Amino acid sequence: MLSKWTKILMLALASLMLIPPAAAQIDAVQYQWVEVVNGLDNPLLVTHAGDGSGRLFAVEQTGAIWVIQEGQLSDQPFLDVSALLSNDVFRGGYSERGLLGLAFHPDYESNGLFFINHTDVNGNSVVARYTVSAEDPNLADPTSAVILLTQEQPFENHNGGNLAFGPDGYLYIGFGDGGSQGDPQGNGQNLNTWLGKILRIDVNAEPYTVPESNPFVGEADAKPEIWAYGLRNPWRFTFDRETGDLYIADVGGDHFEEVDFQPADSAGGENYGWAAWEGNDQRDTPANGAVVPPVATYPHSDGCSISGGYIYRGEQLPALQGTYFFGDYCNGRIWTLGRGAAGQWAMNVSGWQPGEFVISSFGEDEAGELYLVDYKGAIYRLEAAS
Repeated sequence: MLSKWTKILMLALASLMLIPPAAAQIDAVQYQWVEVVNGLDNPLLVTHAGDGSGRLFAVEQTGAIWVIQEGQLSDQPFLDVSALLSNDVFRGGYSERGLLGLAFHPDYESNGLFFINHTDVNGNSVVARYTVSAEDPNLADPTSAVILLTQEQPFENHNGGNLAFGPDGYLYIGFGDGGSQGDPQGNGQNLNTWLGKILRIDVNAEPYTVPESNPFVGEADAKPEIWAYGLRNPWRFTFDRETGDLYIADVGGDHFEEVDFQPADSAGGENYGWAAWEGNDQRDTPANGAVVPPVATYPHSDGCSISGGYIYRGEQLPALQGTYFFGDYCNGRIWTLGRGAAGQWAMNVSGWQPGEFVISSFGEDEAGELYLVDYKGAIYRLEAAS
């Protein structure tokens, strides 16, 4: 039976669907993806350091981070942690393990600290802090690793792995539900595990502290690091650099992919439903609290694995301001998501042909321009068609 608050939330969402949509229509004739670099080995992420250098950093699943400067890859990796990974990452088949996340400290320009999320030789998740080399800004110090936390992974898939600093300066960490299918251990709704959650920690301490404002601090039956829960495999989540709102792309199970939303003024603690809910489809009764429904979904007839993106905040494509981009790993289809003045959400499929890319991720540079990461080895930037 639906709880009172779940009914209210679901009815509100349904009513918003009746309002005419307000999402950017992307014409493939007007916009194009322009290749920046290629030759990467299973890239999963591209990001920037926020240090004014204009550099990009490309993350390979196989363990290397490369610097991209003026359209050129560095001669040697910024960091290589391939020796810390399990052998299945290098066998050429499908794997959800490896080097999965990278985030630079908001004060990276002065402190040189950055953070990675990877699976180790046993397949368990590790979040570690590193420091840039004192001699070369394009090299990290591989001996500087400090492990912040580790999470045992019961299965090989659904490791999550995303890292991002929020506008509050805290580090947010995404974990999937632990894997297999259907969340057999019930981790998504279990507040006694980090699995199926987004965590929030303060890394300005050794090795970290939990912010007192986290929603489950002081509760006996909950991990204090938890910020949000009910997630299957968040890939990926990003903050709108202008508003501070959080967008979470959560990979679906049998039927639906979804985008979840957390407003910037949230106090945390949202339950996004998994595995009691998949998209807007109820499968079971949620264990804790009302479920926050997704703001966008698509069925598996349109794709099979969502790759979350960013709200466009660059200056080169002003018509796209405020548009959220996301895509599907399996078929390369790209959608946009927008929100109208009345608060209604609407998504539109882009005009680009499916199948051109294997979309493992999106990215943005320091100026807010948008990038696409093709798992086949290339990184592209969104530009106006010439």
